[in-house]
Amino acid sequence: MNKLGVNIDHVATVRQARRADEPDPVWAAVEAELGGADGITFHLREDRRHISDRDAELLKQTVATKLNMEMALEPAILRIATRLRPTQCTLVPERRQELTTEGGLDVVKWRRKVVPAVKRLQDAGILVSAFIEPDTDQVDAAAEAGCDAIELWTGQYAHARNEKQRTVALERLVTALERGWDDGLEVHAGHGLTYRNIEPIASLGAFAEFNIGHSIVARAVFVGLRAAVAEMKGMLDRALLRAAAAPDEDPAPGRAGA
Repeated sequence: MNKLGVNIDHVATVRQARRADEPDPVWAAVEAELGGADGITFHLREDRRHISDRDAELLKQTVATKLNMEMALEPAILRIATRLRPTQCTLVPERRQELTTEGGLDVVKWRRKVVPAVKRLQDAGILVSAFIEPDTDQVDAAAEAGCDAIELWTGQYAHARNEKQRTVALERLVTALERGWDDGLEVHAGHGLTYRNIEPIASLGAFAEFNIGHSIVARAVFVGLRAAVAEMKGMLDRALLRAAAAPDEDPAPGRAGA
């Protein structure tokens, strides 16, 4: 496990700051794949603040690995997704004022909208994931809605101010992770993960995939995107090897390297 999905929205954000044609997020996806990315993630927002329809179309045509489209539960975006047919769609909450997606989708609250959206996407041959907070009720609701996977929001862990808060957040993630397995879901993780905080969570050896964007793009400013992706991929691989070598220390026994 420990696959790496690279979120290229932040490359498009730099482009849109000048309303220019560079840097091109499509080229960024190519560089990310050459660096070892297992997938490319993009968020087509209703207001098109960074990724555009043109980007989405070209990404579908050029990405050779997994293509993961983050999207809100909006009819217009749903129509685009079913026409575009990325490998996976991840259902996320969306607020106009936020800088990035904060917190998870409340699947319990929005079940009546989630269920038909999941079915429509799956009928189009698309895998469906829900970006949720690490809460067992939300995990169960995603499974009951028919999702193939979930992505656990790692914001509480990433923004922890001390070791005690980090430990509590990590334990919460492990609990939700195990519930996801029990519910037959593939479990991913993302939000706020960086080169500085990835090792403890990656060492669980239990998440199928990590989606990381801002930290990789920030590192790319200094070393280039291909190298930045390769560095992060290397960290994930080394963490997995350590988890496999020390199974007794794994908070999720028997799952390391599964």
